[in-house]
Amino acid sequence: MAMGITYVCGGCKRAITAWDDGNPYYIDESGAKQYAYHPDHENLARCIGNDSPHLCLACGEEFMVDSRAAVEKCPKCGAADIADTVDLKGRRCPYCKADMFAADPGSMCIS
Repeated sequence: MAMGITYVCGGCKRAITAWDDGNPYYIDESGAKQYAYHPDHENLARCIGNDSPHLCLACGEEFMVDSRAAVEKCPKCGAADIADTVDLKGRRCPYCKADMFAADPGSMCIS
């Protein structure tokens, strides 16, 4: 099961929705990355990695990080201040730089 949550900046109201299971993947017979999600248990069992959406807290760039090739810096600006989008609670908003992200309690969903 996966849980989705939306984080909203208290200042500019920018919203980012994140899923706690990221994007699990396996490599198919042709060498291509294939994503598997709940409730596809057969393909989930084949997964060898996970692409997780990340946010640069310096410039606002949104990008994916592969668990098998992790990055420590933003690919756009080079800042090390990056976060998995599922961990944005209490983080300063990179868009308005004036307020923090908080979980929207009415947005939680389960898949």
